[in-house]
Amino acid sequence: MVSRLLQAAAEAMADAYAPYSRFRVGAALLASNQKIYTGCNVENVSYGLTICAERVAAVKAVADGQREFRAVAIVSDGTTPPFPCGACRQFLAEFALPGMIVAVAARKDLADPRLLTLRELLPHAFRLDKKGTTSRRASR
Repeated sequence: MVSRLLQAAAEAMADAYAPYSRFRVGAALLASNQKIYTGCNVENVSYGLTICAERVAAVKAVADGQREFRAVAIVSDGTTPPFPCGACRQFLAEFALPGMIVAVAARKDLADPRLLTLRELLPHAFRLDKKGTTSRRASR
């Protein structure tokens, strides 16, 4: 499944809009219904409005009614694996199933990805309890 996600992420990367950084990224997200949602980074001249590939994929999944994610693969055309930024880690943690896998690879290294769990990347995700009060607990 990881190789299928990596390939889908590499294909999604082709649609990236990255005229400023020239750093194209694609993501493929596996939801609990086994459907794969893809996304690419979309830059904006106002850098703060840029959205990362993994959040694009996650938003597409949520808009399709999915609330549980099993795995995500992230691929870039750079020379090193594109680890998710802090905002993306927290965003994914909102919907992550326990043990969610994160696979990252530069396009040239699809056969040799780095595999981690989201918990390894974000051990203390921010959460709200059912009453709406803040709590910090380990991410899934």
